[in-house]
Amino acid sequence: MKKEKFHIEYVFGMVSKRSLWNHVTTSPGLSSWFADEVDIEGNIYTFKWDRLEEKAERIFLKPEECVRFRWEYDDDESVYFEFQIHRIELIGMIALEVTDFAEPSEKTDAISLWDTQIDVLKRTLGVM
Repeated sequence: MKKEKFHIEYVFGMVSKRSLWNHVTTSPGLSSWFADEVDIEGNIYTFKWDRLEEKAERIFLKPEECVRFRWEYDDDESVYFEFQIHRIELIGMIALEVTDFAEPSEKTDAISLWDTQIDVLKRTLGVM
């Protein structure tokens, strides 16, 4: 079954854009909320959770704005996950937009998982 693209926007308030960027692109940052351990070699990120290990290739990078990854196991080259940081000009706050793909029957669970992970990220950054 074909996966559907979805976007979720999370408002982070007055958090530093650079700090948020470091949390979505660096090994220590990603290890604080996304995975138990993250190793980076060039454009290959190895994410580890307990005994599970998955690799993703960083396929796009616009410094301090956007990073896109493609899971190594996914055969569909149009499928990725992405973090995009932007300022909401009207209110002056920083937001993180997550783009991901899921099968229609798994979309609700995928959004729920992102909500949980982003809550951890917000606590890590002292935002709540």
